[in-house]
Amino acid sequence: MLVFRSIGLFVLAALAEIGGAWLVWQGVREHRGWIWIGAGVIALGLYGFVATLQPDANFGRILAAYGGVFVAGSLAWGVVADGYRPDRFDVIGALICLAGVAVIMYAPRG
Repeated sequence: MLVFRSIGLFVLAALAEIGGAWLVWQGVREHRGWIWIGAGVIALGLYGFVATLQPDANFGRILAAYGGVFVAGSLAWGVVADGYRPDRFDVIGALICLAGVAVIMYAPRG
């Protein structure tokens, strides 16, 4: 059950961080204004809190594993929000990152 909670928290963290960064991007690069930028900053702050809810207490492990989630989530966000078409190397790279997440977070430890 802890694994499912952890995965859910990683997904929530990805939505907050990637969504926040996208909102800032839209506010600045697409000239949508300060409301978008402010919403992005708030979402990025929420990401920081979500990461603290992981069942594992090791900051370095959580952030290292989340890096792999961020890579895959960023590509997925690009597909949904911006119409980005990843190529096979993007997909292979994302799968390698997610395999790394699984090893870092969920490998049995003694």
